[in-house]
Amino acid sequence: MRYALVGCGRVSPNHIKAAVENGFEILSVCDVDESHIDDMFERAVSCNKEAIRRYSSFTEMYDTEKPELVSIALPSSLHAEAALEAIKRGINVIIEKPMAMSIEDADEIIRLSRKHNVKVSACHQNRFNIAVQEMRGALEKGRFGTLSNAAITVRWDRGKAYYDQADWRGKFESDGGTLMNQCIHGIDLLRWMCGDELVRVYGATRRTLHPYIEAEDVGVAVLEFANGVIATLEGTVNVPGGNLEEHLTLIGSGGVVKLGGTSANTIDVWRFTDDPSDSKDGFHEKTTDVYGNGHTSLFADMKNAIEKDGQPYVDAHAGKRALETVLAVYTSMSTGQPVELPLKNGAGKDFEGLFDK
Repeated sequence: MRYALVGCGRVSPNHIKAAVENGFEILSVCDVDESHIDDMFERAVSCNKEAIRRYSSFTEMYDTEKPELVSIALPSSLHAEAALEAIKRGINVIIEKPMAMSIEDADEIIRLSRKHNVKVSACHQNRFNIAVQEMRGALEKGRFGTLSNAAITVRWDRGKAYYDQADWRGKFESDGGTLMNQCIHGIDLLRWMCGDELVRVYGATRRTLHPYIEAEDVGVAVLEFANGVIATLEGTVNVPGGNLEEHLTLIGSGGVVKLGGTSANTIDVWRFTDDPSDSKDGFHEKTTDVYGNGHTSLFADMKNAIEKDGQPYVDAHAGKRALETVLAVYTSMSTGQPVELPLKNGAGKDFEGLFDK
């Protein structure tokens, strides 16, 4: 499959690794800063980098190389523009999280992808974690019985050096805070496990220990789903001394599962009433970073969807739902009121100056 990468920042080596492991023909990469490309190749797995052409304009790259698939790993505020330009040219797209920074842009990605009959996958690769797949399998088999409640907890560390890496980090318009950036994978998992149809959100956020950023460094919320499930969300980058954990818990009348580790890559608790002897406690999928191992599986799934004209496992609607959840928390914080979903509009930039009032 003819593939190209747009954006050569922090997560880009994972995209190159996924492309290599899936046997893609890597045509080209694009970044406005040549040094980012050099750095990416230094950190990426071995590939024939001399044969990979370099661009500073993604539209020029699209028109010249005509790839079948591009993945977009640009700063968050540029995701939608790069995706829409690819879709207009009939190119299939994998978009890093968040898929867009506004409901309007997310809707336009979905609309245009239908019009041009291309596949769009939101890069929520943690759905492919082995532990997550085990939880999902038990859920689809009905082992949890009637779902009661769920929780996602992301407790990580991001200091000033992280935000100094790029001037777009920590700003509502271009990045958002811990919920939009670090916690959005967990938010995707929470909505997916709880039935997707979120109807009400109560949220509170703060900028407590990072005065040099604009957005939140901690956020909590209560989420109400149409099927009656109540869930809690907690995300923070205020943990000193390194990342602590990402826990996902699902509780029902027939069982409870708690995933842990730094990125929901372990099984801490596995308990079901239909088979008390069934235990997966202590399972651990080794990962080298918080991105986990899921990019390779997500790229493989996208390849399969393109070749067989199916739908990606993590489609554009999933990307929109994760974005919508964060914007609902932000809206609840700004108004002091619960927020009803679905949201018809909204964007990260709407919350500029929220903590300066």
